[in-house]
Amino acid sequence: RLIDRLSHYVMNKHKPWIETSYHGVITENMDTVLLDPPLVAIDKDAPVPYAGEICAFKIHGQAAPFEAVVLNRTSGEGVLRASGPVDCESQKEYTFIIQAYDCGAGPSGADWKKSHKAVVHIQVDDVNEFAPVFREPEYKASVTEGKIYDSILQVEAWDQDCSPQYSQICNYDIVSAGTPFAIDRNGNIRNTERLSYDKQQSYKIMVTAYDCGQKRAKESVAVHIDVKPVCKPGWQGWNKRVDYEPGTGSKQLFPKMHLETCGGPLSGVRAMVELQTNHIGKGCDRETYSEKSLQKLCGAASGSTDLLPAPSPSTNWTAPLLTDSGRDSDLIYRFDGHQAANVPDQVVPQNLTDQFTVATWMKHGPSPGLRAEKETLLCNSDKTEMNRHHYSLYVHNCRLVFLLRRDFTQVDTFRPAEFHWKLEQICDKEWHYYVINVEFPAVTLFVDGVTYEPYLVTDDWPIHASKIDTQLTVGACWQGGEVTTPRFTQYFRGSLSGLTIRPGRIETQKVISCLQACKEGLDINSLESLAKDIKFHFNPAQSVLVVEGEDLDSINTAMTKVSYINSRQFPTPGLRRLHITTTVQCFGEDMCLSIPDIKAIVMVLPPSEPRITITGSNRLVRPASDLRGPMGVSPFKELRITSTVIKGHSSPFSVMEVMHNLDYCDILVIGEELNPERESLEIHHNALLGKHLDATNSTSGISIYGVDSMAHYEQALRQVRYRNWRPATLSERRFRLTCSELNGRYTSNEFNLEVSVLHHSAPVEHVNHMAAQSQYLRPVHHPLMIHTLNSHMSATVVIVVCIAALVVIVVFGIYRIHATHQEGFREEEEGVKDTEVDWENSTLTITVNPMEVPYSHEEHEEEEEEEEDVQIGGVSSAESDNSDEDEEEEDEEEDEREEQKQKGKLEWDNSSVTY
Repeated sequence: RLIDRLSHYVMNKHKPWIETSYHGVITENMDTVLLDPPLVAIDKDAPVPYAGEICAFKIHGQAAPFEAVVLNRTSGEGVLRASGPVDCESQKEYTFIIQAYDCGAGPSGADWKKSHKAVVHIQVDDVNEFAPVFREPEYKASVTEGKIYDSILQVEAWDQDCSPQYSQICNYDIVSAGTPFAIDRNGNIRNTERLSYDKQQSYKIMVTAYDCGQKRAKESVAVHIDVKPVCKPGWQGWNKRVDYEPGTGSKQLFPKMHLETCGGPLSGVRAMVELQTNHIGKGCDRETYSEKSLQKLCGAASGSTDLLPAPSPSTNWTAPLLTDSGRDSDLIYRFDGHQAANVPDQVVPQNLTDQFTVATWMKHGPSPGLRAEKETLLCNSDKTEMNRHHYSLYVHNCRLVFLLRRDFTQVDTFRPAEFHWKLEQICDKEWHYYVINVEFPAVTLFVDGVTYEPYLVTDDWPIHASKIDTQLTVGACWQGGEVTTPRFTQYFRGSLSGLTIRPGRIETQKVISCLQACKEGLDINSLESLAKDIKFHFNPAQSVLVVEGEDLDSINTAMTKVSYINSRQFPTPGLRRLHITTTVQCFGEDMCLSIPDIKAIVMVLPPSEPRITITGSNRLVRPASDLRGPMGVSPFKELRITSTVIKGHSSPFSVMEVMHNLDYCDILVIGEELNPERESLEIHHNALLGKHLDATNSTSGISIYGVDSMAHYEQALRQVRYRNWRPATLSERRFRLTCSELNGRYTSNEFNLEVSVLHHSAPVEHVNHMAAQSQYLRPVHHPLMIHTLNSHMSATVVIVVCIAALVVIVVFGIYRIHATHQEGFREEEEGVKDTEVDWENSTLTITVNPMEVPYSHEEHEEEEEEEEDVQIGGVSSAESDNSDEDEEEEDEEEDEREEQKQKGKLEWDNSSVTY
């Protein structure tokens, strides 16, 4: 036993030997470790069995997921393997201690020896198992138009792989095609061209990423880039077009408007809103009615003389002039420096006193050429021999000058003679209303209702009295003397309308304001809600509004309340231009920001058109006696004028009756014109009193004109009378009535009326012996009913005839009187009845009255003229003449009188007298 121990000691006397350190590499998810140097243990006891062999490698230290396995006990070779999953993303490196063990002294492994401790360092190699992922779900950025950016924004992706090769992002790419952007390897996005807000306000691009192992991101990321306009100071939030529906009152023009100042400090803002309507006739949508009608509506004094009336046979001096429009309400004369007109002497006001008024609408621009000449609107100069200007109105170098030279007979001292005004309106190429009130020696000018005193007044001597006639001209001045051939000179260039002179009195400012008043204009809603620091000002026409303030918010609020209003019931449809100019002041500077002007339009939509309807009886049948009477007949007594509009834009429509003015009604004679020798169509002046109406009549009919209500037109038309004092040859007379609003813009239906005459039917013999001629009946008439008999008839004869007739009626006609009386009332209810029926129904025999023979020659002529008289319901024409059935206020009284007349007539006409 001792020997064995000694041999063992001798045989396993050395420890195994390994390297002091090892470096290894393992690929994740693999189990083989590549070691450098290889794992080999050497024992100097070799080749002694057991003692020289290597039985194990043991790992000490941290719980490393590795194990060491001996491959060859004799050579000492071993291998290092992973004992579990190795994930680089969890741990990239491992460090632990390893020792080698020999097999000991014998088979039992007793007395084994271990080597020294060696350090093992293992690195885990990465596998590119993860794709790049973007750190944000989406990216947003904004750019200002017109700039090129080096980097708009940077996108960033990351990779879960542990190694730099696979975890780093080596490249980015824009997936979307055709975008003006590029991206670099670091994820910086830039624009490749200048962007325009007007062209495109935003972009959406898709971006992907690649790691250094060229693994692409599974999902691309969206990048939103907004293009902002360059901060330009100006108004924002306004519409270029605003629709206005007639009848809706005031409408806000810019409810969401605000001023962008790009953050600059402001000390004040001034905005001017201008409504441009000069393209609508004389502007302001004021061409509702003619100048003459407007003067009546505004209460202007009568007696004015229109120097530029519409051309007609009686006003032919304006016929050669150029007109821009043919409508009376918008009659504009255009003068191009070659047109002028002489006003006839019978038209010219002859007695201009110390008080008179000259008024006109004028549109005028700067005079052409370097040396401007006088441009005469109105001139009263010598007709022959001399060239003195007595009074004139002219424009010179954008100055308005009124010349008034008095006669020596009125004043013989140095007196004011020329009055000068210098105004921008004279040459701004827009319509303005000029009124010159003369209260000599004071002269006042009104322009659009605003008073202007002359800036210069020059004196002159009065004109010496002479017997030279004067000539009043329009558009130039007449030079009748000091030249070889009389001619016009100092021609006017511009447009005129409504040029009038009113002698004897001046016009009031109230009337002047009314005549030029605008029907449309600017307005401000909710004045009470405006800030206290806001100042605003309208021009007289309310076509220009100036808003001023120091606070930007207050200005913005005020501008949202600027509105458009049109008070016309049926306004002219079409566009109106809006122009806004703005100035901004900064502290210590006059102007710090330039605000672009705004140009917009107000579109006035077509109004609901009124349908003017004339109704009434279309046929009027009257006896000849009515037509021959002093009052004639009223053809339109039952006339009714109504007007309706259709409201609503979808079914069902609603029809609503509206009240508005008319401006003329024409009664036209259809067929042959009236024959003044036997008929007339007329309206009495009293029918027009208290109304804004005038009337003219001719053989073609009657025209009633003037701006007034439909009710007043009804009243006037009902009092139109038609007379025919020789109706024997007249069977019918036809008339056509039409009415208009706004100078024919809206017209009524054509109302046709036929007036017929009921003539007497010739008597026929019947079996009841009714053989007497009608003239034999006439002297039997009650004398109170016979208005055409001569008054020289003997009173005694009349009394005898009356008494005899009464006796005969009482004795022979009681039954017939009663029957006829009842029949007369039935005829009155049922209408006109043929008189022959009365004769046919008569059972009485009529014989010649011996008292009828000795009547005078005058009575005989009278009876022949009365042959055409008609008996209707027992009433003769002579009796009808005495009945004014057309006076409405006397209808009841007239009915009673007519009934009494019919009773008397029936009692006398239908009786048979036998002696």
